[in-house]
Formats: sequence, structure tokens, C-alpha cells
Amino acid sequence: MIDEKDKTVIRLIQGDLPLDPRPFASLAEQAGISENEFIGRILALKQAGVIRRFGATLRHQEAGFNSNAMVAWQVPEERIEEVGTVLSGFREVTHCYHRRPQRDWTYNLYTMIHGESREACHRIAQRMAEEVHVDEYALLFSEKEFKKTSMQYF
Repeated sequence: MIDEKDKTVIRLIQGDLPLDPRPFASLAEQAGISENEFIGRILALKQAGVIRRFGATLRHQEAGFNSNAMVAWQVPEERIEEVGTVLSGFREVTHCYHRRPQRDWTYNLYTMIHGESREACHRIAQRMAEEVHVDEYALLFSEKEFKKTSMQYF
């Protein structure tokens, strides 16, 4: 069970970290606890599974990746674990999800890929398809970004 101090720590780390040589010391001060306790709480929350991962969010367009696509894959259900594991291992993949197919939409595995151009995304998807021996897929390119934020829990 998480307490109020844990919620404060989560609230402080779910956004951008301060541009400071010791960002956790700065955040710990805001939380009213020591830097060691602040870091210890993050580690305990991660170990308990409350926090799944802690990492940076890359603004792909600012980094030179001008195109991205959600690749929808049609994968036999008995191969979902195998194919999902392989596809999620590609460095160009930032998200990989299994979803139930819907009536007229038979795709069940989704990967978000990033490339320098649409052509690059097509090449990436083709390379991925060859690796997992899956021929049925569709690239859904992003046309306009309306919102990109991390979830705010507290």
C-alpha cells in the first residue's frame, strides 16, 4: 500500500525532472524528505511493482525522426507471445501491444515505430515482418499530433 509520501514522490517524478546536477535532491526538498529517502522510495515502489519503469521520453521529431507509424499486425493467437517479444526488441519500436481483433478489423498486435521518413518506416516494418514471418500488416501513419503527455496519477 502506498502512503501520502509515496504519492508525493510519484507526483514529483511523473513529469520532467529538474535541470539540476542533483534532480532528486531538488525534488526531495519539495517533498520535505531527504534525497536518500526520496530515492529509496522510488526504488521500493519499483521493487513492489507500483512503478513499472522509470525513463526518459524522447520527443522523436526533435531528435530527427520525422515520421512514425502504428503498425497493425495480424498474428495467429498462438504466436502472439513469440512475435510480440521479437517485435518489441527492435530499437525502432517504442510501444508494443496485444489487443483483441474486432469484427471487421482482424489485426491483433500493434507496434509504434519511428523513422526518418515514411519510406524508412516502410523499410523498418518490412524488416520486422521478415524477422517474424508475418505478412499481414498495415502501417497507420500519424498525420498530426494533438497531445503527447504522460499519464498524471496524483
